[in-house]
Amino acid sequence: MKGIKLFAAPLLALFLLGRPAEGPVQTTDCAIPNTAYKAGEKVSFTVYYNVAGIYVNAGIATFTNTLETLNGRPVFHIVGEGKTNDSYDWIFKVRDKYETYVDTVTMQTLKFVRNVNEGGYKKFQNVTFNKTANTAVTNDGVFKVPPCVQDVVSSVFYARNIDFSRLRPDDKIAFSMFLDNEVYNMYIRYLGKETIKTKYGKFRAIKFKPMLIKGTIFEGGENMTVWVTDDANRIPVRIESPIVVGKVKIDMMAHENLRNPMTALIKKN
Repeated sequence: MKGIKLFAAPLLALFLLGRPAEGPVQTTDCAIPNTAYKAGEKVSFTVYYNVAGIYVNAGIATFTNTLETLNGRPVFHIVGEGKTNDSYDWIFKVRDKYETYVDTVTMQTLKFVRNVNEGGYKKFQNVTFNKTANTAVTNDGVFKVPPCVQDVVSSVFYARNIDFSRLRPDDKIAFSMFLDNEVYNMYIRYLGKETIKTKYGKFRAIKFKPMLIKGTIFEGGENMTVWVTDDANRIPVRIESPIVVGKVKIDMMAHENLRNPMTALIKKN
């Protein structure tokens, strides 16, 4: 997946990257009830890079959600933006923007826009999903996709509505994702629940590992660990992963207009 570099790779962990492979079979019933988020929500993260045992504040990421209309259908317009700090730009400058338009009834993606600038690598992609024909129309042509396919941003919001209470540790949750004109059969492995301390505070959390793509930054496999709030919001509060040189860590640092009370927060720093 060309262009996913030092900063962008951990940021995209928020989007649960997978790899082309055979995985657990997913349901053909695409719709999933939304109980986790609403229009007006905004969540911000800080990205840290660790080399030689020292964590450096490398950048920020934000997700915003507004209610709009697309082709006469109400949609959540969700925007994920990531940027390196000015002091980090000389090492590797990132200015990324990802947008998804999610049907408010089915939680299925209808449109995806990717506009990235990562260390001089630039890419713009506009994808329209035809849910009747099961196709994705991109800058490069028309591609067949599975009925329940998600994009890289809608995947994480889809995952926030998974009912983890029905799972046992080591269970896999599978779904497909379309990115860079490819379909990825992906999964996350549920690990259970634990209490975690972050830069923001102390949380009761749900813990899991996403399958990662092998590349120049990550070794692939299940080396990354993700914690989300153990409440109805399912907000990521920490992501950690080793990389080829050092480690990365992402912490949730601010939130606005959550749909549900953040009952997972035990103590705020």
